[in-house]
Amino acid sequence: MSKVWSIYLSGEIHSDWREQVEAGVRDAGLAVEISAPVTHHEASDDVGVSILGAEDDKFWHDRKGAGINAIRTRTLIEGADIVVVRFGDKYKQWNAAFDAGYAAALARPLIVMHGPDHQHALKEVDAAANAVCETPAQLVEILTYVIEGRLKGYTDRR
Repeated sequence: MSKVWSIYLSGEIHSDWREQVEAGVRDAGLAVEISAPVTHHEASDDVGVSILGAEDDKFWHDRKGAGINAIRTRTLIEGADIVVVRFGDKYKQWNAAFDAGYAAALARPLIVMHGPDHQHALKEVDAAANAVCETPAQLVEILTYVIEGRLKGYTDRR
């Protein structure tokens, strides 16, 4: 029986990149279990006040939610075999940068994904990563190589 790899997909929540990765690993036949933060933006923002009570000060509103979200995020990053952090074009994802730094501090293998427009802004994050790619398809190719030892266009020479 082969190992089931735990892949944590962090970062940008406003596109379908996670679904593309899930479809790609399924099509590649990879033994993976994918996890992610809560990607429903409003639920993630409001979890603290929804459960623990309203706050007049936005700082405490956000602090309650961040604390609860951190339970999930930290647990899944700590248990991941590979952490993937995607930076999208629409928003500045400070939480994604934090997740990348946390994964790096834990010595978790880290793959960062972003477009060329973010290269300069993310140079320190990229330097901490084991690989930097731009597309979900490239990510799936990296995962296929790492997990199965298969590289597109090459045949097994064992």
